Parts: sequence; structure tokens; C-alpha cells
Amino acid sequence: MDGLYKLTIGELSDLLSKREIKSVDILNSYIQRIKEKDPQISAYLYNDFEEALQNAEAADKIIASGDDFPSLTGIPLSIKDIFLIKGKKTTCASKILDNFISPYDSTVVKKLKENNYVFLGKTNLDEFAMGSSTENSAYKITKNPYDLNRVPGGSSGGSAASVAADLCAGSFGTDTGGSVRQPAALCGVVGLKPTYGLISRYGIIAFSSSLDQAGVLSKDVTDAAIMLGAVAGFDEKDQTTRRFEVKNYAEIVKKADKSLMKGLRVGIPAEFFSDGLDPEIGSKISEIKALLKELGATIVDISLPDTKYSVATYYIIATSEASSNLERYDGIRYGRRHKEEDGKEIQSLDGLYRKSREAGFGNEVKRRIILGTFALSAGYYDAYYKKASLVRKLIIKNYKDAFGKADVIIGPTSPTPAFLIGEKTADPLSMYLSDIYTISVNLAYLPGLSMPVGVVKNPTKDGGVLPVGLQIISPWAMEDRLLSVAKIIEDEVGKYIRK
Repeated sequence: MDGLYKLTIGELSDLLSKREIKSVDILNSYIQRIKEKDPQISAYLYNDFEEALQNAEAADKIIASGDDFPSLTGIPLSIKDIFLIKGKKTTCASKILDNFISPYDSTVVKKLKENNYVFLGKTNLDEFAMGSSTENSAYKITKNPYDLNRVPGGSSGGSAASVAADLCAGSFGTDTGGSVRQPAALCGVVGLKPTYGLISRYGIIAFSSSLDQAGVLSKDVTDAAIMLGAVAGFDEKDQTTRRFEVKNYAEIVKKADKSLMKGLRVGIPAEFFSDGLDPEIGSKISEIKALLKELGATIVDISLPDTKYSVATYYIIATSEASSNLERYDGIRYGRRHKEEDGKEIQSLDGLYRKSREAGFGNEVKRRIILGTFALSAGYYDAYYKKASLVRKLIIKNYKDAFGKADVIIGPTSPTPAFLIGEKTADPLSMYLSDIYTISVNLAYLPGLSMPVGVVKNPTKDGGVLPVGLQIISPWAMEDRLLSVAKIIEDEVGKYIRK
């Protein structure tokens, strides 16, 4: 069967269960696609087709046995190179981890193995997940499948591009301030950041421990539900996970219909439609607002007044936690050791630290470490980190108050479509504002989903288009509601055409 790489996880799983195809057939379709397209897109840092074949053959034996099998059995997936996989290199797109081989599996990978998935390879990212464009990788720049001169977003840009270009059936990324949702919006795929604590962070290289959360990137909402269900749940190895009920999200989404929209209160925050939002994106979101009203939803104007401080708050909390987490990379306990300075062996411990970090970390990571170290330093802790933590509580309260009036909140995922490679690299603040609508969701520990709802014209490519993402936010631990609303919108808008 030709074109298997175009199908969703749900469609592939259905064909596998009917014994109409084999996992090896799916894998071969993806291998051919990757060899043809990825040299231009650079979504992957590396592939492991030999292991993928072993996974696929093992999955085919499980399917042939006649027993029930998980929906991800035999499905080829990519994984952001921030998840540890035993015996495999995990670089976090940083030179300082260039030679690091993981001694164990992250919990997410452990669960994927239990679900008999097929490992296609590790995807590119901004170094240590610090960035919004995947231009900060130490190894390569990933391109947007819609326009190779534009960024795919970040930091999970490689994962988003791999899904958008049909180089995998789905991908796992991480979201600290929008790193799943923003690239999903820019690449025209579905990106889900669950409630903080629903998925274990064990074995995910830490950036900002109170903000990091594993997430999924998929071709449609049903696939996101399948992938979430496979890896969610309490983990005794990660004390930040909660004992949330892990629901059958795929079955819930399957049963979602338009009747759910009758009387559903949809919040529209004024702060998400202020200066800086591209007018064409605003127009697309307004169309969705009108659609929901037509389906019977009640549109509620709400305010999130303190979210205007979210970018500043985030970049104090995130950089402070990054400064603490990245302190371990000293060239002795972790990371690549720099042995020489000016052609001579380094004699001092201080020199070893300095040269190892200087050579190992990229400019954006150094910038954030310096910012975080300053914010935590004596005399500045109260003025910066403590104050940011207090503002975070205000943002959480804003959302709590808003959800007293609304069942879900919608708005744009990104203020602009995908921007040109190099356009924002000289202006870090402009780059940071790419996540202005997503950051507050992480600060409030809430679940958020980005889904494609249309396209706008690409001003630099004749006849070209760029995707627009809608962000849906639900109350804490209400992924079932979030996914159901997204599925209804997806059905109404129509299946999105990926490149």
C-alpha cells in the first residue's frame, strides 16, 4: 500500500488490527520518506533504522498472535533529543553533551516501549530547550516544511517539523513556555501540553523544573489523545507527578459530538487580542469564535490582567531554575571535559570549569544562565525571583477566576505565522515574545492545546501559505474536555492539509 506515511496513528492502528498491513510496511514507507525529505528539512539529529526494523518486526509478531494490543503498537514515532533512551546518545542539541550515552530510559520512553512503539530517531531542538525557533541547536537549523526559509518554531521544532512533513506518525516533545504548542502552530499540526504533573519528567533533561512538561505533537486530535493516554500517569520516580485519573482519552474523543457545545462557556481574553497580534491571525481566530457561537456555545469576554507580566515573570523563574539545573555540567561529573587551553593542559579546577562551559554551551544558554544566576544572587533574590514567584500566584488566580466564568479559553497560539530564519536572532526580546500567549499556561500549571485552523498568505513565497494555530486552554486536569472541544472544532473546520 502506497503513501502509508500520510496516515494518522488511528488509521494505521486500524489497518494493523485488520491485518491489512504490517508494521514493517509502515516503517519502510517512513524510511523512504525520511531519506527523500529530511536532508532539506533537518528535523532529525539522527535516525536508527536498524533498531526501528527490530521494533517493527517484534510488533508484527505481537499483532499476529491475535491478542489485543495497544494503539501505538507498530507505530513509528520520533522523540525530541531531550528524553533519555538507554544506550543511546542524548545531546539536548548541545556540544557539552556531545558524548553522553544514557544509562537508563526516561519514564516516557519506558512506557512507549511497553506500548510496542517503533523508534525512528531523535529530533532537533533549541539547545537545552531554550529557544523559540530551533536556531539555537549546536548541530543544525531545522526548516519549516511550508517554507524552507522559515523557522519551525521551538524548542520542539524538530518534532513539529517531523510530524508536519510526514517523517513520523507522531512525536514527543517538551513544553516549558510553549515549546510544543508554538512549533505546532507554526508547522500546522496538533500540539498538546498536559497539566503539569500528568506525565512524568523522570529522564527528561531539566531546563526549568517547575515549568517543564512532556507533550505530544500529532497529525490530528485523535492521535494526540492516543499518545497522551499511552504515557500519562503517576510515577514514583518523579515526585512532581500527581495521582490524576488517567482517562481513556481516545475513547472520549471518539464520542465527542456537537451536542457538547450547547451552552459551553468559551472565554475570550482581551489580553490575547492586543497590539502585536497579526491581523490575519486575529481574523482566523474570530472565525472560530463565530463557529463556536453557531454551534451553541456561549461566548464570554474575560480578562487575565496579570498575564501582561507573564513574559517577564517566566524569564526570571525559568532562567533561575536553568542556572541551578545546568550547574551540574562542569566537565567532571557531567558533560564534555575541555582539556586544553592555548595548547596546554588545563591546570586549575576553575580553568577546567570555565573552558568546558565556554566551549560546551551556546550563546543563548549562556545568556539564560547569566540572567538566572544574577536573579538568584545575594541582594537580588527578593527583587527578582521572589517577586516573580508572587506574580506567578497572581497569574494562577487570574486563570482560576476566569474559569469561574468559562469552561474553556481560546485565543491565538502565536502572535505571528512562522518567521524567517535569522529574522529574530539578533533581537532576543523579539524572540521571547513569540511565546507571549503560551507562557502563562505553564506558569499556571494548566493544560493547553494548539491546533491548525487555517492558513494565511506567505508574503515571501508566491502561492505559498503559512499555518495558523488556535490555542485552547482548559482547567487543571481537564484534558478530556480540552481534547473533546478540539475534536469538534477539527471536525467542523475539516481535516487540515499538511505539506
